[in-house]
Amino acid sequence: MGKRKLYNIINSEELKSRLAQSTMDRITLSFYKYFHIPVPDEYRTEMYRLFDDAGILGRIYVSREGVNAQISVPKATFSEFADTLSSLSLEDIRLNIAIDDDGKSFYKLIVRVRDKIVADGLDDGEIDFNNRGEHLSAEEFNQITDEPSTILVDMRNHYESEVGHFEGAILPDVDTFRESLPVVADMLQDKMDAPVVMYCTGGIRCEKASAYLKAKGFEKVYQLDGGIIEYARRVEAENLRNKFLGKNFVFDERLGERISPEVIANCHQCGNPSDNHVNCANDACHILFIQCESCGTEYHGCCSPKCREFIALPIEQQKELRKTEVFNGTKFGKGRYKALRPGTGLEL
Repeated sequence: MGKRKLYNIINSEELKSRLAQSTMDRITLSFYKYFHIPVPDEYRTEMYRLFDDAGILGRIYVSREGVNAQISVPKATFSEFADTLSSLSLEDIRLNIAIDDDGKSFYKLIVRVRDKIVADGLDDGEIDFNNRGEHLSAEEFNQITDEPSTILVDMRNHYESEVGHFEGAILPDVDTFRESLPVVADMLQDKMDAPVVMYCTGGIRCEKASAYLKAKGFEKVYQLDGGIIEYARRVEAENLRNKFLGKNFVFDERLGERISPEVIANCHQCGNPSDNHVNCANDACHILFIQCESCGTEYHGCCSPKCREFIALPIEQQKELRKTEVFNGTKFGKGRYKALRPGTGLEL
C-alpha cells in the first residue's frame, strides 16, 4: 500500500462540482486557540489525518502560537467532533457556528503551517499577548457602546467593513490586520483615557489587537467576546437590540452572511445598492469586488469589459495573453476596484 498523501491532489474545479452536487448536510464553523505547539509540522500532519478521516473541509493555519480554523463538518458526525478536537488539545474551545449557512462554504481541506496564525507584523516577545482586553458579552457590548465616551473600532479590513459594521464604529481603511495595528494606535493616540471597544469576525484578531493597545498605554480596552458571529447569535437568543448593520464578510465560498436586512454598500460598477461580494470570473484577474445582479448579468460575472471579452476567447489564446495582459486583479488587492460608472472617466 502506498504512502498516504496528507494533502489534496484533486483538481479544484472537480471538487467544487462535487460540493455543488452534494446533498450532505454540513455545519460551517470557525474556532481558534492560542497555545504553544512545540512541533507545528507534526501537529499539522495529525490534524490533517483526523479531519480528513472525518470528512471535514476547510482552511486551518497552525503555528507555534496555536490554531486558527474555518471549516465545515458533516452534520451526521458533528456529535463526534468534540472527541476529535480533544485529541488535538482543543477541548473546551468556542465554536463559532455560521449564522447564514448553506453547507457549501468549503470544497477541500487545507491545513498549513505558518509563522503565526494571524499575521501581525510584530517580533516575537514584543507584546505580552496574555495581557488582553476585557471580554464583553453581547449585552455588555450594547451597554458600553451606548455611552458617548466609548470609542468603537472595527479591527477588520476595509472590504469587510464596507458591507457590514456596527453603528458608530471607526472603520480603518486598511488592507491587512498587520497594517491596522499601528494605524488604529495612531488614530486613538489623543484618546488614551477613553474606553476602547474592539471587534472582529470571530474574536481572534482582537485578542492580539487589544493586547497591542494595552502595551501602547491604553488602559480601558475591551473586546467583543466571540466577535460578530457570537454577537449575532446572542442577540437573537436573548432578544437584544442588534447594533450591527448589513453583512458579516467571511473568508469562504459564501463571502458573507447576513446579520441585518440593511444593505449599506453599493455595486462597484453601477453604484446601486448591493453587498454581494464576488471574485471576477476571469481567473487571470480574480479581483474581489461588489457586484449587483444586473451588472453580474451584463459583465458575465467580470469586473470590466476587458475581462468579459477575455473569458470569451479560446482557452489557448487566453493562456498566451495571460503572459502579458494586466487586469484589475493582476496586482492583488482586495476591493481596491474603481467603479465603472458611465461618465466618470473610470470606464475600462
